[in-house]
Amino acid sequence: MSHADDDHEGTRRDFLYYATAGAGTVAAGAAVWPLVNQMNPSLDVQALSSIRVDVGGVEPGTQLTVKWLGKPVFIRRRTEEEIAAAQDVDLATLPDNDARNDNISAGDGADANRYLPAPTDDGLEGEWLVMMGVCTHLGCVPLGDGAGEFGGWFCPCHGSHYDTSGRIRKGPAPENLPVPPASFDDETTIVLG
Repeated sequence: MSHADDDHEGTRRDFLYYATAGAGTVAAGAAVWPLVNQMNPSLDVQALSSIRVDVGGVEPGTQLTVKWLGKPVFIRRRTEEEIAAAQDVDLATLPDNDARNDNISAGDGADANRYLPAPTDDGLEGEWLVMMGVCTHLGCVPLGDGAGEFGGWFCPCHGSHYDTSGRIRKGPAPENLPVPPASFDDETTIVLG
């Protein structure tokens, strides 16, 4: 056997190794792809990732609860008294001094970092408060309409009290009620997501 024959055999063997490895990689990818793809959200969930809510009929001092991504969202149109109560809070007394607002990059728990700006200049500044309606302690849905010691929301399951800006003030909940991505599309429509 000559030296040229050894090189030829080595090349053929290398080709077979590479071809087998390539075919195995393609087969493994084809087998794994359906398993990975099933973890993507279904089409009905993707369709609900952004919803439009008509708030034209929400009067000051009332709230609307909508379902977004399977969770309740509180949309409250606050009164002047509720806004004043939220603004008069000493931030040093808050158990959680984080805005928890997906609409801003960072901020403290001040009321100005929690509400949704009015769509026009003729509205009351700070009147619209949009937040997830899930208690940050164990996931219960707090009661609203001035419930609790601070005039905001109260979770009767374990005694968490939230103020008129949705900030935790008393009880076992560790964080403020989060503010989801929201914006006004026009004067009476809020887009969530």
